[in-house]
Amino acid sequence: MNDDELCYMSATEALANFQSGTLSPVELIKSIIHRAEAIQEKINPFADQYFDEAMNAAKVAETKYHNSSDLLGRLEGLPLAVKDSTPVQGRRSSNGSLINASQIDHLSDPSIERLLTSGANLFARTTCPEFCWLFSCHSRMWGITRNPWRLDITPGGSSGGSAAALAAGATTIATGSDSAGSIRQPASQCGIVGYKPPYGRMPLSPSNSFDPYVQIGPMARTVSDTALMSNVMSGPHALDHTSLPEKLSIPDRLQGINGMKLAFSTDLGHYELANDVEREFLASIQSLSNTGAKLEEVPLDGLSEIIRLSHGAQEFLAHGFLKDAVENHSDMISDYVPELLETALKYDVEDYQRSKLLAGEIWQNQLGPIFQKYDAFICPTVSSPMIPAENWQTHKILLNDRQLTDTEMTMTALFNLYSRCPVLAVPSGMTSDGLPCGLQIVGRPCDDITVFRIGAAFEVVRPWMKLDKIQPSWDLIHKNNKWSEIRMGETDEQ
Repeated sequence: MNDDELCYMSATEALANFQSGTLSPVELIKSIIHRAEAIQEKINPFADQYFDEAMNAAKVAETKYHNSSDLLGRLEGLPLAVKDSTPVQGRRSSNGSLINASQIDHLSDPSIERLLTSGANLFARTTCPEFCWLFSCHSRMWGITRNPWRLDITPGGSSGGSAAALAAGATTIATGSDSAGSIRQPASQCGIVGYKPPYGRMPLSPSNSFDPYVQIGPMARTVSDTALMSNVMSGPHALDHTSLPEKLSIPDRLQGINGMKLAFSTDLGHYELANDVEREFLASIQSLSNTGAKLEEVPLDGLSEIIRLSHGAQEFLAHGFLKDAVENHSDMISDYVPELLETALKYDVEDYQRSKLLAGEIWQNQLGPIFQKYDAFICPTVSSPMIPAENWQTHKILLNDRQLTDTEMTMTALFNLYSRCPVLAVPSGMTSDGLPCGLQIVGRPCDDITVFRIGAAFEVVRPWMKLDKIQPSWDLIHKNNKWSEIRMGETDEQ
């Protein structure tokens, strides 16, 4: 097999090849490290790297497979990249900030520890913006991370490094975290699969478990790989009092969705969509209807305020550490942090309380009845992928002649407010600008299996991995783009 075949091999296929002896964990990690080194300067998806340790771990895994060891873990030998913000014992977790540049974690997040004890081979950490507080991926700590499909475009945030690495074939599996869409938006931007589990499904460290918005989740290139990781990561844990008491296992063979009733909305009654994104989304809805599922568009009214407040609630909760960073570490922070603080200070405790009350009203009057009638809900993930990789604060993002922020183009935060709802993000197609786009499959509270059933069925009828142009073309990547503005379908260079 050549490097491309190895680098884009699915996790499930790699494990099968390890078991049969047709592929060695050493051979795979060599190809992954080679690809990681080749793309790092141009794409910059990796923070700290542990290549020598990973090679040694691959040799140990190779011996286990050769000896048919009973000690083989479920993910034995799979190259794994973990987001820089997630605690890993004995490793640095900077959260994208120079303030934390010397911070070494004493404990791993339980879900990450499960990946490691299952034999996954941690070879690198992936980049994130400072404090994971952007829908793009750049910081003073790690520099600019770019989208493998087009270097002038962001891979998304805050789990942009993981998504970019997967899209570039520079890891087999990866992790992210999601408090407003930080797994799903990068998944859409880069054409990979990302999963925001329901609150409590993936156990967190005590310091994180009290925040119902934040979830750690798997990222991969296929639905089956994402399910494989979820089965390893999930389940109750003594250190997380919020973890759900029952272990959920997603079956290897999922039932079809013939006869399911699925609701969908193109814009959530609020968002402005790029024409290409709307076209690919509606084509995806048609593809899903070919599975035997019954698709119905549902009207949504009055969600604009709760969408605004879903962001505002988190901004309010963040103002403390943002204020500390600005007041006490001004010489270390990224240039956008003061702007983030300014935004956060626009919200107060009344806005936070209002978000909770309004969320309850909307669930009672709109979303709850939808989930009573339908098995799942589907909508786009990002209304336009044309978000620049750098300096987005000083550039206009125009969509259908409207000036928008990246937050106004990312259709994810609502489902963190309803944090028990599982959400699977899958690729849906390509825009005319050569960028991926995607959709979200939102399930009833704690109904993980249904969203994976739908995702797996969608992958069959609209097979992203078999499209003619599934991998970024390195020859077409241009490196030094500059803009006066970004417009869907049009890039103005200075």
